[in-house]
Amino acid sequence: MAFGINRQELSRWKASVERGEIAYLTHFWLDPRFPGITSVTKVGCSDLDRLARWCLDNGLSPDYIHHRDRYPHFDLIGSKQAEILRREGLLDQLHRFVERKNHGQ
Repeated sequence: MAFGINRQELSRWKASVERGEIAYLTHFWLDPRFPGITSVTKVGCSDLDRLARWCLDNGLSPDYIHHRDRYPHFDLIGSKQAEILRREGLLDQLHRFVERKNHGQ
């Protein structure tokens, strides 16, 4: 279940993905398969070769790309999620969704 983002944020992410850009969208997320994980960052790109290269460049397996019709993406969680958000300068997403639980909010 995804929550914590608005329609405008989702629309911007979708538009970037459709243009073949590497796009990041972080939101709150709960899945019983991943206890303790409360957020996910969807790294999307309609150019599957570019998305696969992004995975490899970040030490991730392209085998885990979700091949969704117009919005293929890789789900980032845990420490790798925080590492990549920080490196990409996406501090708003990092503080809003990932580090929030560590600051007692």
